[in-house]
Amino acid sequence: MKNVDMKVEGNILTIKVDLTKEFGPSSSGKTIIIASTEGNVSVPERDEKVGLNVYRKKP
Repeated sequence: MKNVDMKVEGNILTIKVDLTKEFGPSSSGKTIIIASTEGNVSVPERDEKVGLNVYRKKP
């Protein structure tokens, strides 16, 4: 995972992403990647899965 922190407290999943970070352009080159789980990943100590991509348009 890039720039993604997941935490479970009780039945609440909290996902933290630092919006100031960048990981370069997407493969198409149209957007800048800020965070990604890089596919579906398991929620810590749970059966659920998360797939997350955070990006912004390239200027």
